[in-house]
Amino acid sequence: MLDLVLPLECGGCGGPRTRWCPACAHQLRVRADEPHVITPRVDPGVPVFSLGRYAGPRRTAIVAVKEHGRTDLIRPLGTALRGGLRQLLAWGVLSAPLTVVPAPTRRSAARRRGGDPVTRIALAATSGGQGVTVVQALRMKALVRDSVGLSGAARQRNVAGRVALTANVPDGDLVLVDDIVTTGATASEAVRVLQTSGARVVAVLALANA
Repeated sequence: MLDLVLPLECGGCGGPRTRWCPACAHQLRVRADEPHVITPRVDPGVPVFSLGRYAGPRRTAIVAVKEHGRTDLIRPLGTALRGGLRQLLAWGVLSAPLTVVPAPTRRSAARRRGGDPVTRIALAATSGGQGVTVVQALRMKALVRDSVGLSGAARQRNVAGRVALTANVPDGDLVLVDDIVTTGATASEAVRVLQTSGARVVAVLALANA
């Protein structure tokens, strides 16, 4: 009866009677050769890593968190991000103490979504981890448009000079994390602002790339 009133549906494939099915969990599992280096059109000047293509259960789960309030999916996405961070630490790309900075988002989008999903995913990914700190150090200034549908050049113009530093970051390695890297425009501007402040940005890590 409860399923008829409030039906459970997998956030990755829509399967019934579960919030996150084993098949979708397997799709997001970080494999031995992941994350992969990608080459976005706008080069942020540091390596950009992605855990997978923005497709299938990965895409559906990200959209469900951002647009449909599926906060129950923050944990599986955080688990995937944790796996990516562990791999980069194991490979020596990153080293502890490590600062994780979520990519900036528009205030209006954060209000509409009841908070910043990327920050929530980053906190879930680093919960209980030693030597890893999440610092929400960036925000988007006013007049930034939604980037959906914008060309690469338009995305660059949209964010140029509109990422602000809101907090100091500790010494040591810093990794910028995001849900999706498309053209790399937001990541590039965020990295520039962080580096200008003196931060040692080592890499960008995204849940997905489009």
